[in-house]
Amino acid sequence: MDWIQNLLFPGNTGLASTLVLYSFVIALGVYLGKLKMGGVSLGVTFVLFVGIIMGHFGYMVDGEVLHFVREFGLILFIFSIGLQVGPGFFSSFKKGGMRLNGLAVLGILLNVAIVLAIYFIDGNTSISALVGVMSGAVTNTPGLAAAQQTVEDVAASNTMAMGYAAAYPLGVVGIILAMFIIKWIFRIKVDKEVKEIEDEAENSLLKPHVVTFEAANQLIEGKNLQELHDVINCNFVVSRLMRADGTIVIPKSETEIHLGDKLLVVMSAQDEDRLKAVVGPEIEMDWKAMPSPVVSRRILITKGNYNGATIGSLRLRMGYKLNATRVNRAGVDLLASPGLRLQIGDRLTVVGNEEDINRLATKLGNSMKRLNEPNLITIFVGILLGIVLGSLNVGFGMKLGLAGGPLVVAILLSRFGYKFKLITYTSSSASLLMRELGICLFLASVGISSGKDFAATVFNTTGMWWVVWGFMITVLPLIVVGCIARGCYKINFLTIMGLMSGGCTDPPALAYANNSTGNDAPAVAYSTVYPLTMFLRVVAAQVLILMFM
Repeated sequence: MDWIQNLLFPGNTGLASTLVLYSFVIALGVYLGKLKMGGVSLGVTFVLFVGIIMGHFGYMVDGEVLHFVREFGLILFIFSIGLQVGPGFFSSFKKGGMRLNGLAVLGILLNVAIVLAIYFIDGNTSISALVGVMSGAVTNTPGLAAAQQTVEDVAASNTMAMGYAAAYPLGVVGIILAMFIIKWIFRIKVDKEVKEIEDEAENSLLKPHVVTFEAANQLIEGKNLQELHDVINCNFVVSRLMRADGTIVIPKSETEIHLGDKLLVVMSAQDEDRLKAVVGPEIEMDWKAMPSPVVSRRILITKGNYNGATIGSLRLRMGYKLNATRVNRAGVDLLASPGLRLQIGDRLTVVGNEEDINRLATKLGNSMKRLNEPNLITIFVGILLGIVLGSLNVGFGMKLGLAGGPLVVAILLSRFGYKFKLITYTSSSASLLMRELGICLFLASVGISSGKDFAATVFNTTGMWWVVWGFMITVLPLIVVGCIARGCYKINFLTIMGLMSGGCTDPPALAYANNSTGNDAPAVAYSTVYPLTMFLRVVAAQVLILMFM
């Protein structure tokens, strides 16, 4: 029966017992995370607490193995988040990224201010302990590591680690609690916030808008579509055109417009008034009910040689007698302008004869089976480049670390990977699996490593004060930032959740926000503030040590 003892009893660090321990912690944590308490479930965050309990009862993992699993899990989680939100990262930054980053910086300054206030008022607590508490309170492991590298005293380094362990669990809880407090203060209904986000996306000025116009302006009589484009000077696609005698044609650039023609136009909503003024009034018309050889189909882009190709380069009108109207990317419709670059996984909506559509579908791939094949080269090339970037000094001796580097690279690859012939498409199920596996490995590792000394650290006078101070460092700045974001700037609550998670560089809080809302808005906000926040948190921890030790 020795094999049972070696596998199941504490104190063993063999490979088999390590795998059993991780499997048990993750399985039980995920199960408990699905249970609702007061109508709320913590999701995979419960893996952390199960790990702490197991660590408290003497279960352990070899130090090098634990460090590898923790960092690799974090890299998988962060990299998958970067690929997921990367396409919307840059547009999000333009729309409100400066404001979100400013609020995140305010949160960091408040964290540092509270640490300094405690340091000068208490007088008996070392700055090394407080920096550890601050790193744990905002769940920022790179900040702790950077601060530990700054000090040469082993005792001070250990004190930092103890402060981190004491503050970390309530740091995770505190971030989620701050979300609840903001929700309660402003009487926020999450379902309503989700609907607002969805409605905003639905009514986005950049989203394709389909309208039928009747040509009634004498000035455009006889002009072709190319001349109409020159006059109106905006992006639009005339999908179909019905002549006065009822004939439906697929228009080309040289197709002439005559009074009484009916034009089905795909454009941005902001350009509707401009077309109405030049072409004529908007009319109601059911094109699907019209007998016509013209059909509309979606073609799936699955051939790698079209990854990054512009729609204009396909020469659809000349080569296939087709019009492209929309591109659906990751569930979002985009206007099919000639300069839009296609990506693997895009769904291109075209209008024309079915035979011509079938010819184009064969050329572009249109094979769902190909999308089921994972693009492992891109994933591991991205992780490699991310680790290299995270290891480089980015100024003043600071580094982005093993989390910040892969996140930045994933965002850049998702946006510019086509230029290097890298396919970044990942199916939603594969992306979710990689993300959840990564966060579970990370949380289990942190919990197991913190559990051994957690009770002894927390359940004494000094440790209890560390917990209280850490909770203050976590919650107070988040409440201030959340009130400003909601009260002054009327920012959507889902975005505030992502801001809070990213401002504390906290993957568990982001996982909770994503799971509780079922929307990617928190992840977009998280990714918007994460790079700058990670850098400043590392800087803040090191500066405090250098100035006050």
